[in-house]
Amino acid sequence: MKMKTNFKEPIPLSHLEAGQRGRVCTPVGGGEIPARLRDLGFVPGTWLEVRRRAPLGDPVEIELRGYRLCLRTEQLDAVRVEVEGSHP
Repeated sequence: MKMKTNFKEPIPLSHLEAGQRGRVCTPVGGGEIPARLRDLGFVPGTWLEVRRRAPLGDPVEIELRGYRLCLRTEQLDAVRVEVEGSHP
């Protein structure tokens, strides 16, 4: 019998809206978080928050580990996150 869970599939970080929090997940299927993003602190288990987006949606301001940075949406597609409140 298959157990039912309330976990949602991780989504690309680029899909989070301003004000949403999430936790960086381990990539599945043999994928990796790009080295530059790992160096900036995007490692599995790290909590982050999307602070705001530019008027046309790009770049995105992210807060993690006590600092803020702006990244392009295409860079954020490589990072998967569990959205806060998506699990029990």
